[in-house]
Amino acid sequence: RYIDFRKSAYRYPNGNVYEPFYSFSRRDYVVIVASDEDGNYICVRPFRHGLKQVTTEFPAGGIERSDGKEYGDREGAAEKVIETAKRELLEETGYESDEWKHLMTIPANATISDNYASIFVARNCRKTSAQHLDETECLVVEKFSADEIEELIRSGRFQQAIHVLAWLLAKYN
Repeated sequence: RYIDFRKSAYRYPNGNVYEPFYSFSRRDYVVIVASDEDGNYICVRPFRHGLKQVTTEFPAGGIERSDGKEYGDREGAAEKVIETAKRELLEETGYESDEWKHLMTIPANATISDNYASIFVARNCRKTSAQHLDETECLVVEKFSADEIEELIRSGRFQQAIHVLAWLLAKYN
C-alpha cells in the first residue's frame, strides 16, 4: 500500500536496451530541522527496518493525499507542504513553531524513485503537547546541540542522507 514497484525497459541513444530496470513510487514527504528556544535541535529516534537499527534523525513525514493513494503524481496532494511540516513536527515531538522557512524541495532518490522531500527549518520551537504518533510509529524524542549533531553525522550515526542535507542547508540559512 505504501510503495509501487515498477519494472521497465529503456533504450539508450546507441540502440542498446537496458532491462529490467526497477524503480518505485512513494509518497512525497517533509523533513524539519527544528530547534527549541535554547537552540537545541529536536530529533527523533525510530527503528529503521532497512538498517535494522534505531537511527537519529529529524522529524519527518508524508504529505497526505486527497485521492486516497500513497504515491504517484503530485496532483493528489491534499495538504499544503508547510501544513504537513507543522503537523508532523507536532505529532512526532509535541513541539510547535511560529518561525518557518522552506529551504528546498528535492528528489529523494532520483536514481530509482519519483518522490520528493521538502526541507524546512523551524526555529524557537516550544513544547505544547504530547506526541500523537501513528500506529506504525514508535519514536523517542531527544535534543542535541549543533556540535552533537555534527558529531553524529561525522561518526555515521545520523544515517538519513536527506536529513544530513537538511542539516547542511539549515546551517547556512
